[in-house]
Formats: sequence, C-alpha cells, structure tokens
Amino acid sequence: MPSFQDARLLVIGDVMLDRYWHGSANRISPEAPVPVVKVANQEDRPGGAGNVALNISALGSATRIIGVVGEDESGTELESRLTAAGVLCDFIHCPGKPTITKLRVISQHQQLIRADFEQAFEKQDVISLLTKAKAQVSNTQAMVLSDYAKGSLQEIAPLIKLGRDHGIPVIVDPKGSDFDKYRGATLITPNLNEFEAVVGHCANETDLVAKGMQLVSDLELEAILITRGEHGMTLIRPDSPELHLPAKAQEVFDVTGAGDTVISVLAAALAAGETMADATALANIAAGQVVGKLGTAAISGPELRRAILGEQDSGQGVMTSDQLAIAVEDARAHGERIVFTNGCFDIIHAGHVGYLNEARKLGERLVVAINDDDSVRRLKGPGRPINPVERRMAVLAGLEAVDWVVSFSEDTPETLLQSLKPEILVKGGDYAIDQVVGGEFVLAYGGKVQALEFLDNCSTSDIVEKMRRVGD
Repeated sequence: MPSFQDARLLVIGDVMLDRYWHGSANRISPEAPVPVVKVANQEDRPGGAGNVALNISALGSATRIIGVVGEDESGTELESRLTAAGVLCDFIHCPGKPTITKLRVISQHQQLIRADFEQAFEKQDVISLLTKAKAQVSNTQAMVLSDYAKGSLQEIAPLIKLGRDHGIPVIVDPKGSDFDKYRGATLITPNLNEFEAVVGHCANETDLVAKGMQLVSDLELEAILITRGEHGMTLIRPDSPELHLPAKAQEVFDVTGAGDTVISVLAAALAAGETMADATALANIAAGQVVGKLGTAAISGPELRRAILGEQDSGQGVMTSDQLAIAVEDARAHGERIVFTNGCFDIIHAGHVGYLNEARKLGERLVVAINDDDSVRRLKGPGRPINPVERRMAVLAGLEAVDWVVSFSEDTPETLLQSLKPEILVKGGDYAIDQVVGGEFVLAYGGKVQALEFLDNCSTSDIVEKMRRVGD
C-alpha cells in the first residue's frame, strides 16, 4: 500500500455533475410507450475530472482541482461536494453557460435514460486555466489531465510542458482520435476503443503491443496504458516488456467512472513513489472493485488496502505486530469490532477451540496473541513450551474462528493492547474481571472485558502431566 497521504496531486480538466434520480417504475405512460418513474430521491456526485479528484482524495492524498463551471446551482453543488470530500477547488466561473450536468434516471438499479446539460466552452472561457496551473505546479508531485472533449483542455500542450518542465509525471485520460495533442505526456490511458480509433484494429496481442509501442515512440511518451474491459489492461513501455494484467472484477455492476478510478489510483501511486508497473497493478485492483458499485464511485484507501490483502491472500493468519496494526485499522474502517485474547496455547485442545469460537462471536475479528518461547519458559518453567512458537501460531491460524495470530516476547500482552486498543478483551479461564491482565487499561478507554471458561474444563498443564505419567 503506497503512502498516499504523503502525495500531492493537481487535477485539471472537464468537471461535471452526475445527477441521479431514483424511483420506482410500475407502469407505462399513456402518452408514449415509456415507463413512468416516480422519483423518490435525488443524488448528486462529482463527475469527469471531479470524480478523478474525488477518487484521489478518497485515497488520502492532498488534491487540488482546476476546471470550468457555470454560475448556477449545479456548479455550486459540485464545488460543495468536492470541498466536503477534502478537495481544494480552483474553478473558473463562466457566466452564461451551464455547469456540465449528466442526469440519469434509475429504477430497480437500471438506468432508463440519460439527459445531458452542456455547452462546449470556448477558448476565452478557459484562458486563465494555465495561469492557475502555474501557480500550483511547484507544490505538486503529479498532474492529471482529464479530457472529456468539453473544451476545458483545448490548450493542453502548454499544460503538459508545464508539468514536464517541473519534473513531475503528467498522466492524461485522452479523448477523441487526435492523440498528437498529448505529445510529451508521461502516460496516456485510452480504453481499447479509443486506442483502436487512433491506430486501427488490433487483430491480436502482438499487433496491439506493436501499435502501442509505435504510438509511444511517435508521441514521445514514457508509457501507454490500454484498458480493455473484461480483458484487463496492458501497459506498454519502450524499455520494458509489455505488462498484461487480467481483469479483477468479481461482478460487473456498472462501469461508469471506472476509467476515472484507474487514472486516479495510478497517478496517486506514482506521486507516492511507486514504480509504473506497481502503480498499474494497484489501478487494476481498484478498477475491479469500483465496477461492482452503482454509478460514479470512489474507492477509499481502506477498501483498496483490503483488496490488496485479498490479492496477496494475507487477509488472515500469522502477522507481525506492524502488519496487525494495519489490518486492525482496516477492519475498523469497515465497522468491525476487534476481540483480543492471549495465552501460551502450547497444546491446542478442545477447550481452546470452544473458547475461541465463543470469543469470536463477541465481535467481527478475533486476534490471538501468544507468548513466544522464552516468555513461556519464564511463566511455565523448564521443559515448556512443548511446541515452538511457529507451530503454535500455525495451528491457531488454521482455526476458523481466528482471524489473526501474533506473538509477543514480554510476559504480558500489555504493549500490544496499548497499540491495538481492542473493543473487547477476552480471557479464558476462571478469572475475575479485575484479574485480567490489561483489563484496567481496556476499560479506561471504553472497551469491554470478559472472562470465558474453557468449555470442557481441561488444561494444557493437565495434558502434559498425563503424558509424563504415561512416559514413566
């Protein structure tokens, strides 16, 4: 996960308001063969370059946007929405022209119609855009140019030069069949249809890569990223083999704004210091998440981190204390309560399993902290533990009730408790609440402490003693 919070980005382009009317459609109009929608609610979201800025801000990066809006209610609403999301807006207000607004009528999660309110901006409407960009570029680590062919970026070449002169990557979401205007950009991100409109039909992968490589050379780009829908995406660079990434979507619900998500995550990752390949992989994961949402939607930092963990199959299991801190933070961001318990867990028996199952029911995530080998020896004496810490952790991690297992070297887990601050602290055995180590600390910040007895009233010490007697 990149350090998105350390990145600063400047988004310039065609801003618009995506407006949704939601309602039921239970009859056909007597005036024409069209459904009648009884509108129940209205939802407004930033679209176009506004959605790009919203996505970047949702990742935690400092974001400023420059664009053109009308002096109307839609422009005011758009700026309000972006400002509320932490985006700094530097808009040019154009009297006499509407803020670009796309109205979608939705019923039963299906889009029935879209109505566009817009007028193309003229050269004189955007004359101050470059001046605004010059005032901000020195405080920027990456520039995103989001072109929807609405007129905001009709003078795009000076913006590309401005970014490159300041040594920052310039990432362009292109539009139309004239890509020559994007000459000198760091990276452009056309979809397959946009790419083939420029270079011609690509019969196969080899053809696609060859034409992509030629376009990179002709336009003096560092790379081109072609998004290919269900076929994933392909990154082409002159100094590296092509990188093909498969689509990650489990279920495609709505592709609206997916391209905005790709360029947002890609640009933010580059600004945070990631390589082009790693930034592309992150963007691909993010795109797979956002197409499962309705309409233009942003993916947050915690959502992306959880998706990355899923890719690495590391959402559960044995963790270091640092890894666990990140996992716990992510779980809380999704509204999950953390249950914490600890012990030696030298020989796992039925009592442990039942106890951990009961502990897991108290919240959404169960952390099991275990004493390392030296700590067990200090507590239990010579000859213990029977099983080394790695084996004890592996067995616990294999239990369905356990989410995360971590070891600690102190005699008590108080350092871990102070770091994680679980909502619920559980201890197995016949303990009074005031006897549970760390209980006072947990109660002090509003957490809960609970003692659960082992269900079959057996203990590891008893098992070890029986084994010794059998051995004798």
